[in-house]
Amino acid sequence: MDIMQTFDNAPIGVFDSGFGGLTVAREIAKALPGESIIYVGDSARCPYGPRSLSEVDGFVQQIGSWLVQRGVKLIVIACNTATAAGLAHAQRTFPVPVIGVVEPGARAAAHATRNKRVGVIATKATVESDAYTKAIRHLDAGITVFSTATPRFVEIAEQGIRMAEGPIENYTSLASKVYIRPPFQAIAKEYLEPLRRCHIDTLVLGCTHFPLLKALIGGVVGHEVTLISSAKEAARDVTEILDRHHQRAQAGHTAEYEFNTTGDDVAEFQSFGSRAFCMPITSVSHIEF
Repeated sequence: MDIMQTFDNAPIGVFDSGFGGLTVAREIAKALPGESIIYVGDSARCPYGPRSLSEVDGFVQQIGSWLVQRGVKLIVIACNTATAAGLAHAQRTFPVPVIGVVEPGARAAAHATRNKRVGVIATKATVESDAYTKAIRHLDAGITVFSTATPRFVEIAEQGIRMAEGPIENYTSLASKVYIRPPFQAIAKEYLEPLRRCHIDTLVLGCTHFPLLKALIGGVVGHEVTLISSAKEAARDVTEILDRHHQRAQAGHTAEYEFNTTGDDVAEFQSFGSRAFCMPITSVSHIEF
């Protein structure tokens, strides 16, 4: 028996510019069902994509400090733009491990590609940061990365959830429960056709909203292109860090999930969040920074 084995029932902190990061929280909850999660959706300042990286870095410091004060044992920046803008600063500043979603997604893409041609779709800020290109080429310098900003995909994901019908309890599949209008198809083709012509065999969904549009995106780029979501990879990293630090929750610990938003419409966040988290969210608190 390992006498060093300990446990830590403190929660994991997860945050995003809105509800999209709940796709990451969902994967963490699936991989680590005994771990509590405190989630922050910064809906009041969403989207982060068009903002400067220095401004978003400031948001990361604010939210990360709040989570540290709440006693989290690890922080996940479940937003690609915020990861590109503020991960390194957060890792230097906070007394707990901090991970982002760019490196896990880049790693999965580098492992998945066969022809070494990888596409990345993300917000304007993430694309301009070159975060994915640097991370992927750091892992394999022979990979060519083709990046394009797809800002309207965030709007499409949110509109699609609003228009989807059926009770929350029936939202067992993300992709099939986002209503896709014909104009959405045209927008997706405009964004993705140039990448398809580059003969990519792997596409990184470089925004946490984008897994909600997996069916739409996959339908345009074709089934031969592997779609990479960083959510599962990030959950794997969380598991490895907690194991390495002997910080898993105690066996039999009942997980508690707490949801917070900076936005004014708590009911809408609760509705959207339930679909992204794939289970009913019963309570959301409004917070301010």
